[in-house]
Amino acid sequence: MTYLHNIGAYFLMIAEMFRKPTKWSVMKQLILKDIDDLIIGSLGIVAFIAFFVGGVVTIQTALNISNPLIPKYLVGFATRQSIVLEFAPTFISIIMAGKVGSFITSSIGTMRVTEQIDALEVMGINSLNYLVFPKFIALMLYPFVISIAMFLGILGGMAACVYGGFSSLEDYITGIQTDFIPFHITYAFIKTFVFAIALATIPSFHGYYMKGGALEVGKASTTSFVWTSVVIILLNYLLTQMLLSQ
Repeated sequence: MTYLHNIGAYFLMIAEMFRKPTKWSVMKQLILKDIDDLIIGSLGIVAFIAFFVGGVVTIQTALNISNPLIPKYLVGFATRQSIVLEFAPTFISIIMAGKVGSFITSSIGTMRVTEQIDALEVMGINSLNYLVFPKFIALMLYPFVISIAMFLGILGGMAACVYGGFSSLEDYITGIQTDFIPFHITYAFIKTFVFAIALATIPSFHGYYMKGGALEVGKASTTSFVWTSVVIILLNYLLTQMLLSQ
């Protein structure tokens, strides 16, 4: 019953988030601050991870293609498919659930503990709109982060492939271009957009409705990471089944 209650409370929170909006002059500043914290602040770690994991995917693929009859360009092909379809949208989203999700939960949870949310309610401000809506809008730019991860993942693969001597640059680029299906990019961005909604709302829910003191803020951050990851994995399965299975 607790799970059903939490699911119901979660959807009621999302509905409440759009009611009684904060005036635009205030909201604009909140949105810009959250874009800086959640999107710009995540570019460094995303770029670092994407580049090196792209390189690792390429090396693993190249080392497992030992048959001389298999063309070398398949290294580039396999790297592209891995990064565009799964690594960039899903793997980076799990990492972001840890970085962005725990930040959102701890910041809102601390406001709950220190009674700042109660103060907002007393002033007649819709605290959900004031706190959660800017994060929701900021994370609509999340596909931009994933596009950078895709580019750097393929670039990292190219660097590992060429400098590791696994195949030539021409073979790698041929592999990237072979059997390219534009819908795979669309599929990746649809997934990313849905994951962004989960990344903005699930940690906010755990922070907003937490009870207790400073210790519970830490527990809420851990719980929000676990549930955000679980939801992302389930959504990944459902979206792949709906969008790619013909």
